[in-house]
Amino acid sequence: MSRLQGKTAVVTGGGSGIGLGAARRFVEEGAFVYLFGRRQEALDAAVAELGSSARAIRGSVTDLADLDRLYATVKAERGGIDIVFANAGTGSFAPLGEITLEHYEQTFDVNVKGVIFTVQKALPLLKDGASIILTGSTTGVMGTPAFSIYSATKAAVRNLARSWALDLRNTGIRVNVLSPGPIKTDLAMEVVGEEAFVALGATTPAGRIGEPAETGAVAAFLASSDSSFMTGGEVFVDGGFAQV
Repeated sequence: MSRLQGKTAVVTGGGSGIGLGAARRFVEEGAFVYLFGRRQEALDAAVAELGSSARAIRGSVTDLADLDRLYATVKAERGGIDIVFANAGTGSFAPLGEITLEHYEQTFDVNVKGVIFTVQKALPLLKDGASIILTGSTTGVMGTPAFSIYSATKAAVRNLARSWALDLRNTGIRVNVLSPGPIKTDLAMEVVGEEAFVALGATTPAGRIGEPAETGAVAAFLASSDSSFMTGGEVFVDGGFAQV
């Protein structure tokens, strides 16, 4: 398929997991992708895999100067942006009573502040018909023990999309949320543990955990004109986990 032929995409958290899964699909469908992330080794490996249609820029979504450098590079090299996938995120467990200021600040810094300024700083470069995709989570609509701070950030992301869809009315720019359930990523394996995560996947109606290629396919749909009448929405890629 070539639904994204000639398009320019920016993917934060693009060196692995859901971000890399989306970047793979974007490249397969004809896009040029800028991968933005903190881990140089992962970025280098991703570019080696994706080839000449990908470029890596190291930085953090919590550092506004890093975001400025990212978008200055994109502007100089490509002129504008068709797709922004604000995907970078972090999370760890802390039950009520054990939540620290550091835990709160780190999670909100990456998952909310990072999303806000990833999108806001991209606005001057967004072309007519551009698609903004935010990574949400099933935790944004479910109660999850010891995961309240992460879950609250994802509920915030969901409302950002609703509000921004109104802010962007009549601009031709769309914003939607892609909310994964149990997807096999390095972060999930690290935070939850592989055995527990596989067991969680077995409880879904699909009976398994998902793969980054599956979230990537939905990201490509949201990035393309196939979703041209969708904005302010949320698409779950969760094997039915939060649906039944």
